[in-house]
Amino acid sequence: MGNQPWLPDVTGPPRRLVQALRLAGPATRAQLVESTGLSRATVSGYVAELVDRGLVTPAHPSGQLSTGGRPAGVVQLTRLAGVVVGVDIGRTHVRVAVADLAHEVIGEHVASVPVLDLGVDAVLDTVAAQVRAELDRVGATTEDVVGMVAGLPTPVSGATGAIDGTVVKSNILPNWSGTVPAAELRGRLGLPVTVDNDANLGALAESRWGAGVGSRSTVYLKLATGIGGALVLDGALLRGVSGTAGEIGHVSLDPDGDLCRCGNRGCLELRAGGSALLRAVRTAAPHLVDLRALVDGALEGDQACRRLVADAGTCVGVVLGGLVNTLNPDRIVVGGELGTAGDLLVEPMRRALAQSAIPSAVEGLDVVPGSLGGRAEVLGAIAAALREPDRFAA
Repeated sequence: MGNQPWLPDVTGPPRRLVQALRLAGPATRAQLVESTGLSRATVSGYVAELVDRGLVTPAHPSGQLSTGGRPAGVVQLTRLAGVVVGVDIGRTHVRVAVADLAHEVIGEHVASVPVLDLGVDAVLDTVAAQVRAELDRVGATTEDVVGMVAGLPTPVSGATGAIDGTVVKSNILPNWSGTVPAAELRGRLGLPVTVDNDANLGALAESRWGAGVGSRSTVYLKLATGIGGALVLDGALLRGVSGTAGEIGHVSLDPDGDLCRCGNRGCLELRAGGSALLRAVRTAAPHLVDLRALVDGALEGDQACRRLVADAGTCVGVVLGGLVNTLNPDRIVVGGELGTAGDLLVEPMRRALAQSAIPSAVEGLDVVPGSLGGRAEVLGAIAAALREPDRFAA
């Protein structure tokens, strides 16, 4: 399937039904009537046809990405309809997940990979090998793949649907600037591939399956070694002209401050990013070698760690004030490794936000920790591969 149009022999109303099931996951016939605009009798008839063809089956009650009970009469796509692949390429890891079109993750693996130290080709070779290995582990091949999305911790242009997105000039992954990793992965795997910014993917996942469910206007923050952000409005990403919408990490808090890797001075990332926090804690706690250890120290009651986490939350809250005044969102979801500090980070953020944004914008706003943890980006890649069925059809 990976080299052919998706289900080319399924056309007309039946295709509308399989598209709806791919986008929404398991659904009742009543939900399919609503999402497709087809009559109840038409939906029932074509669902029965798709069941006979082995493409649709009654849904089973466990193992899905979505949460909550499932009503009676729910149907879902089978493995015969294909699978999608999500990849999260971080600074020190590569995580690969395979999901079926019923929105169930059927295979997932994360490996330590020194992405910052390796060349682009070496990293993409590793990604391709991991994708093949994970497909093999779940009993699938590249021919079963109908879409693949990979996330990178850097802005990517043309990610709105173009197969070949170019990595924007990157200070995080300087060797990747100007490269077209989607095309490179397509050449290695023979698959349709899209590459996007990891914060965008984390935002999609939290909006679809996590702490952003039910929100119409979500600001997503990825607070980790660096600071990334993304905006989801009515289920769609707001990317901006060059793909950098939501990148609050490089808003300047002090125009006369230290020089940032982006070329500006006094950026938020220099005060609240994980690298900055680790530099600040070295005097008080030199044994803390990474951000995970710092967050764990804060959760365990270490006062120096708690103060740094709280100060970071305050700085982020100040910067968020302008964004909240401009966009008037109903939810801010705080993800990334620093986000796992929970209320130690979020409470100071809420207080600072209340002082930096107009009261009416804050009244209807929830600020919550993300719920998907380190899997947010790879699940977002899965969500992106699932959400536009015909993106990969040609």
